[in-house]
Amino acid sequence: MMLACAVAAGHATETQASRPEISWDYKSLMMDGKRVTPVMGEIHYSRLPENEWQRSVRKMKEGGVTVIATYVFWNHIEEKEGIFDWSGQRNLRRFLETCKAEDMPVILRVGPFCHGEARCGGIPDWVFTKGVKTRSEDPGFLALTEKLYRQIFTQVQGLQWKDGGPVMACQFDNEYRGRGSYLMALKRIAQKTGFDLPFYTRTGWPELSTPVPYGEMLPLYGDYADGFWERSTAPTAGNYYKAFNFKGFRSSTAIASEQIKNQKERLTEGDEQYPYFTCELGGGMMCSYHRRPWIYPEDAYSLAIVKLGSGSNLLGYYMYHGGTNPEGYGYLNEEQRTPATNYNDLPVKTYDFQAPLGEFGQTYPHYYSLRPLHLFMQDYGTVLAPMEASFPSPQDIKKGDDSSLRWAYRSEGDSGFVFFNNYERLQNLSDKKNVRFEVCGLTFPSKPITIPAGSAGIFPVNIDGIRYATAQLVAHRDGKIYLQQVPGISTEIAVGKKVLRNVKPQGTAKPVYDNIYLLTAEEAGRLFLEETETPAIPAAKPSIEKIAEAGVPRTITIGVNKAAESPVDADFENAAIYRISNLPAADERRDLLLDIRYRGDVARLYCDGKLIDDNFYNGRPMLYGLWRLPADASELELRILPLQEGMPVYFPSEADTTPGEKVESIGITPLQ
Repeated sequence: MMLACAVAAGHATETQASRPEISWDYKSLMMDGKRVTPVMGEIHYSRLPENEWQRSVRKMKEGGVTVIATYVFWNHIEEKEGIFDWSGQRNLRRFLETCKAEDMPVILRVGPFCHGEARCGGIPDWVFTKGVKTRSEDPGFLALTEKLYRQIFTQVQGLQWKDGGPVMACQFDNEYRGRGSYLMALKRIAQKTGFDLPFYTRTGWPELSTPVPYGEMLPLYGDYADGFWERSTAPTAGNYYKAFNFKGFRSSTAIASEQIKNQKERLTEGDEQYPYFTCELGGGMMCSYHRRPWIYPEDAYSLAIVKLGSGSNLLGYYMYHGGTNPEGYGYLNEEQRTPATNYNDLPVKTYDFQAPLGEFGQTYPHYYSLRPLHLFMQDYGTVLAPMEASFPSPQDIKKGDDSSLRWAYRSEGDSGFVFFNNYERLQNLSDKKNVRFEVCGLTFPSKPITIPAGSAGIFPVNIDGIRYATAQLVAHRDGKIYLQQVPGISTEIAVGKKVLRNVKPQGTAKPVYDNIYLLTAEEAGRLFLEETETPAIPAAKPSIEKIAEAGVPRTITIGVNKAAESPVDADFENAAIYRISNLPAADERRDLLLDIRYRGDVARLYCDGKLIDDNFYNGRPMLYGLWRLPADASELELRILPLQEGMPVYFPSEADTTPGEKVESIGITPLQ
């Protein structure tokens, strides 16, 4: 089994015999007694066409993901009461079989409440007509939940870990802050239904009003670089800046801040006895209508470095792979006009999330920048996992604090790793000069160095025969040790009494010393990846013609939760209309993306009158996977609502907010 993480059930069977057996203690998961540091990536199977699952799971695996997490949205499978739909992209069993074939363990997040920016948090509208109290121990609600769990189990049966399947754990509800007895009621229902899994989880935020008994559910944490849910339209709202500083506090006071005001830095009683894991480390961020952040590769990378350096032994990204809301009887996006979970207005279709793998499986830059870190966690997880975190830098700082280098270290005995971060989102931190580290009785490097603004990384101390290095360990395979040069930092490698200074990357062809190879950041990002053929771009280019000007701009209203409301279908009758034609032939569309560069408020893309995707403008292009079109599709329609003066909306600096709308260009780009 390739990875890194799998968990053993309590009772051995013949089908289990080949499965690694996993236990856990207050430090980490252990696989057959060996400590591991898994990488978990969130993908929502029902937000992707089923014929894309295999490719997507493989790309996640190639990115270094070793465990998959996915929500089972109740209203995706029982939008109408009593009518369960497990067909097509809702076919959970087929998705799990795909993960099994790709040897990828799965954690199911089974609700009943999921959030995930789904309509009503994933709870069907009809539940709110039953007179039950949702997310509570109301017998009526638990009875409905039991029916849901029984249906989910029909998809899972035979694919649990004990059966040799991929399902190794499940999470109950999400971001719950009430009594632990509710979560325990969900667990009892699941076990009575037939779930018999190695372990169970819950989100560790917010603080529960009463705890769950110790050992029943592992709490998993999260942090984000920005949040679309913030009410503010300022560039750096909320407490997200804290995620860029090393600290002992595991949780976040910024997640769900539109629902939970004035969160305190407190964990539920007893949670500090569990290993430190994350399930929602921001791999990107959605755009809500009122807040549209632009996420940078450094945001995700810096968060990951900080979490590892702060003691986390499982990095779980939300999202790692974006998607598209499925077809339903109605729209399945979160918005303020719905019966519940109506805090924000999200796009109707797109759930790209600016994740490492986007809505159509396209790679964004942080897919590659995060890969070396994930390889490191696979190859050095056994060494890293037992190490305790130490915090020589202040843990409680203000936004944009630039007074000193932010760093921490993890160590056991005379071995350790130094973690540093000189980056904070949208803050201009300065170069940190004259830096040396004192760790494990060792002071290095031989002369002070400068840590450039915007950089983050990990330096080894007495690891794998390397006394220290001002380069980042990536992997140890086939007797070869791979290091990655941190841009802007001169590489010094000490082996025994020998000190190599100002070492230059030589790639994978030539070691810089003995069995040690030094790579550039770009080389490390693609280490061990096979070269793939870039799809051919057809000679004929798509054309676009404006066929109608925008009408009178709509009045932007403020919704029940005090955020600007997104337009409704009728508003697009007054949109500017463009006809897109000269599309590639059906047999030429595979792995090709339509690339629309535009300026406007909201864009919607239609095929034969059917809405197929949408986009809240934030300066990034609107993309669409052409292979998803019907074979006979010959043209598309693009409708764009114009930007207005003084909109109650946060736009990043990259967005052109000039009133009006315009298509700058349209083209074809290959899926990478």
